[in-house]
Amino acid sequence: MQINLDPEWQSILADEIQKPYFEELMETVDEEYKNQTCYPPKELIFAAFNYCSFNNLKVVIIGQDPYHGKGEANGLAFSVNNDVRIPPSLRNIFREMTDDLGTIFMPTSGNLEAWARQGVLLLNASLTVREDNPNSHKHLKWNLFTDAVIQKISDGKEQVVFLLWGNFAHKKGLKIDRNKHLVLESGHPSPMSANQGKWFGNKHFSKTNLYLKANHKTEINWFS
Repeated sequence: MQINLDPEWQSILADEIQKPYFEELMETVDEEYKNQTCYPPKELIFAAFNYCSFNNLKVVIIGQDPYHGKGEANGLAFSVNNDVRIPPSLRNIFREMTDDLGTIFMPTSGNLEAWARQGVLLLNASLTVREDNPNSHKHLKWNLFTDAVIQKISDGKEQVVFLLWGNFAHKKGLKIDRNKHLVLESGHPSPMSANQGKWFGNKHFSKTNLYLKANHKTEINWFS
């Protein structure tokens, strides 16, 4: 399978994508797309990396896997294509963002490409999924690859903000060097977690921008 990956990322991850497990992963993913309906579209599997370069990266948000409904996933964690109804988790993200930053915001789209272009890596732990079957590609060794990505960022960058929402993301962040980076953790924005008081009030959006500003980096315009 052809890997549509930004050249800068391809260089940084060169040793990883040459490992036998990754070659096996790409072959398995290729077979899945041939025999099953899978998301996102094959050309968008690595979209998170193509919208957010390693050099520009300032924030990492970790999701579990792509949306599994037709026409929803666009390769960015928590993001959906334009003209797709905003999913409940993303609605809760927008609600917390609005409350945190004290700005009236009436989103008309759940497409988060603008975040990615500002340096937010919207990284799912698994980059693919079968239609109507959440977490169905968990066994395909995507976790080995995305763990390596997180390690590369932790080792190769400084003063990155990692937003870890929910227990799954917390576990993915265990190897982050917290002496070099800011790690913010909370419950997941899904309705079940949010309604249990584990999401709202985390103020991750303002805390992120305060940290970036303190380290002389451009803040994220979350409302773009």
